[in-house]
Amino acid sequence: MGYKVARASEYLAITGGGIQDIKLAKKSWVFPWQSCTVFDVSPVNYTFEVQAMSSEKLPFVIPAVFTIGPRVDDPHALLLYAMLMSQHDKHSNHVNELVQGVIEGETRVLVASMTMEEVFKGTKEFKKEVFEKVQLELNQFGLVIYNANVKQLVDVPGHEYFSYLGQKTQMEAANQAKIDVAEAKMKGEVGAKERNGLTIQNAAKIDAESKIISTQRLGEGTKEEIKVKSEVKVFQNEKEALVAQADAALAIQKAALTKSSRVAEVEAAKAVAMREAELQTQVEKMNALTRTEKLKAEFLSKATVEYETKVQEANWELYDKQKKAEAVLYEKQKQAEATKAAADAAFYAKQRDAEGLVAMANAQGTYIKTLLGAVDNSYSAMRDFLMINNGVYQDIAKTNAMAIRDLQPKISVWNQGGGGVDQGMSSGGMKDIAGLYKMLPPVLDTVYEQTGMQPPAWIGTIRGAESSQ
Repeated sequence: MGYKVARASEYLAITGGGIQDIKLAKKSWVFPWQSCTVFDVSPVNYTFEVQAMSSEKLPFVIPAVFTIGPRVDDPHALLLYAMLMSQHDKHSNHVNELVQGVIEGETRVLVASMTMEEVFKGTKEFKKEVFEKVQLELNQFGLVIYNANVKQLVDVPGHEYFSYLGQKTQMEAANQAKIDVAEAKMKGEVGAKERNGLTIQNAAKIDAESKIISTQRLGEGTKEEIKVKSEVKVFQNEKEALVAQADAALAIQKAALTKSSRVAEVEAAKAVAMREAELQTQVEKMNALTRTEKLKAEFLSKATVEYETKVQEANWELYDKQKKAEAVLYEKQKQAEATKAAADAAFYAKQRDAEGLVAMANAQGTYIKTLLGAVDNSYSAMRDFLMINNGVYQDIAKTNAMAIRDLQPKISVWNQGGGGVDQGMSSGGMKDIAGLYKMLPPVLDTVYEQTGMQPPAWIGTIRGAESSQ
């Protein structure tokens, strides 16, 4: 008989008379008809190297460290541990083999259903799955996993999968760095071209503004001279200004559409070229990787020297093809830059033409406004001035004279006279009758000369007509 007290990390397992099953306590009286066992509940680290095989039949080693101990917060689990495990030392081979068997069994079953890529990339999820499955088995022994640490996966001697995977990642990083350097160089050259283009455009814009101001000053200087001249037909000139403005807007819109289409074509061609280069690079990488894996499968049993020689040859071929792909990519980029420069130059020329039309329309508008102000907003005066200034009346007179000359008309001139024997008929209806009578002979004579038609016999005959008959 005695009074037993357990340490901080220990429990007392008491069986015997007066106890139905097992009594767990930190301190208690132990009578002679009772048995007392002290067991430690502190966790223990178990280190294993589990050899597993993926679904592709690739073997590898999983180094793992598990911290396992009794579940002290669950009385039922602690009772299970006391019943099943308390008789064995926690560092004994029995406990070690039990834990190792559970961990290795569950880990191998889980890895067999996963590919090597899934195990390698999903380390966190893989660790969680192993933790859950192993814990499920350890629950029946009253054990709990306090911590599980899966270390870096290791190749099995003779199967260097992770080694080659690291080489592949290293080569991909080097190729990506080369691509980034080429892209940075391309952006620098394109930026320089854009700055030069902006400089030329700003200089042209200043020249255009100077010409507009000069035209405005010329219109103000001729203001006094315009007041002396005739008015101008404003309505017609306003319509012409609107037409010119519409033409300028149409030209600007056409230039913008042309620029957009050409820029889109250049960008599409450039994107296609870059994508082709990228795909070619990927194809070459996959070809090189395929050849490497094939060589490894066929010649794995050969000597190490021959194997390393083949690997170096495959790496050299991959490097050579990568350099060729980079040269093709660089050439495509240069062609795209040249096409873009030509498109920018064409767009600039179109833009300058459109700006010239706009400047001319603004100058004409200023000129018309100045003329209209000089003649006190009189449209007819401005119209007459413009017609005189542009020689419209002279052209009309010249055109009419040429038309009359080409017709070659026969002109008869007669005069009724204002005196003579009819002075006494200065008033009354007889004067009108006399004037009508005097008018008939010249009219009949003119009709006969131009048409050959004689008047009726009751009116009379024409002098000279009788002799001709």
